Amino acid sequence: MLDRQTITLNELPLTPSEVVAIARHGARLELGESALRRIQASRNLVEAMARDGRPVYGLNTGLGASVDTPLSSSDLISFQRRVGPSHSVGVGPQLPTEAVRAMMVARISGAAAGGTGMSTGVVCGMVAALNARFHPVVPAWGSIGAADLAPLAHMSSSLLGEGEAEFGGEILPAAKALVLAGLKPLDIREKDGHALVVANSLSTGTACLCLADVAQITEWSLAALALNYEGYRSQLSALDDSAHAARPAFGQREIAARLRMALADSTLWQASSARRLQDPLCYRCAPQVLGALHHSYAQADAATAIELAHSGDNPVILTEEGRAVSHGNFDMTAFALSWEQLGQALAHCSSATVNRCMKLMSPVKSGLPRFLAARGQNHMGYAQLQKTLSALEAEIRHLANPMSLNPMPASDWVEDQSSMAPRVVAKTTEIVARMRYLVAIELICASTAVELRGVTEELGLATKRIYHAIRAIVPPLEDDRALNIDMEAVVNLMRTNAGPVLT
Repeated sequence: MLDRQTITLNELPLTPSEVVAIARHGARLELGESALRRIQASRNLVEAMARDGRPVYGLNTGLGASVDTPLSSSDLISFQRRVGPSHSVGVGPQLPTEAVRAMMVARISGAAAGGTGMSTGVVCGMVAALNARFHPVVPAWGSIGAADLAPLAHMSSSLLGEGEAEFGGEILPAAKALVLAGLKPLDIREKDGHALVVANSLSTGTACLCLADVAQITEWSLAALALNYEGYRSQLSALDDSAHAARPAFGQREIAARLRMALADSTLWQASSARRLQDPLCYRCAPQVLGALHHSYAQADAATAIELAHSGDNPVILTEEGRAVSHGNFDMTAFALSWEQLGQALAHCSSATVNRCMKLMSPVKSGLPRFLAARGQNHMGYAQLQKTLSALEAEIRHLANPMSLNPMPASDWVEDQSSMAPRVVAKTTEIVARMRYLVAIELICASTAVELRGVTEELGLATKRIYHAIRAIVPPLEDDRALNIDMEAVVNLMRTNAGPVLT
């Protein structure tokens, strides 16, 4: 068995890409000395506060509306053991394993920031469970994003030996899975139960996974667009750097530069190669639309990195000041808005992708056979793909509608502000899943277009590589056949490759 990569969480916080390496690709996580010192320092302060009896929310008080209920010293630990089971109210489908792992990593990352007061043994127990591939069974629905209480409660309950967990490919009672994994139930002490659940770890962890997927689909979208330019015989003045510099809106100049590199050595750069002086907007405005995605991605990435680098706990344990401060740093409004923007940017790009595919299939717009049917109109060509394009684009537009406006208040109207952050990230993930098929269709149609146009030998260096990569897995459409197999082949290529080199 090959050794897995080990990532050390130490002086610096984890990056989103490191979370992906652990959650999706099986890298091991270890805590460095600096991280352990931060965890222990905040724990020392919590234990001192517990001894002193000074009021601290979630340490010696009830939770939510029960903040006015003090806990007796004899109930401090038993109360914490009840937090996970009492908050295990999630419903719906089970989270994928990679999402559970990402949530666990994000919670460990928050604890290592030193603001939680969590016991060192509890944090190390989570690390051990993660590395042993012990995966709590966590329902996907039930968090409103004012801390991902329900998902984290299911996680912590499993680590206590309650509920269910996946180990070795089987769903088992959590207590049995712990034994098989060689793990002991977490030893919950003062504040630990609350600290395990009072964070936005599901939102943050799954955001890291989605960022990787958005980066990947963006690269393939650029590849599909460049090949489509070749097949459509587009006017490349849309990529002119001076024109973009004259109005340098977010991202568009960078995207235009990437496309110019992708089309290097193409005959499209020669005078009179383009079919028209000016193309439809889905071609002409592509740098602006993809530039908006580029900008939105950067915003979501920055928001996610902030969440990874701190403990969103309430109260926050300020070790150097010797204080526990009740606050609202768990609120994810800014994070959720950045992710709403990213979803809408993906929707704009999806719409443009569909429009370009439709243009290629139109003899009026492209000058190519209708539906790219190489053998004439007694064959279907790609006609039926227009329905798939239309259906997926409609679903993406629906998913791009805002979800982050306040849901109904909870906890006796105390929790009356929340962001729905986990569901905002989840619907963005669903957008990416559908967009992959749209981009796959564009790659297939553009490959056929360059063949029908007779320009396969006139392609640029990168677009030629893209064309051959598609033709290596999808043969030309010489006769009508089931096209779902072709689409799945290209989607699988995109899932397993970061994207073609466009230089």
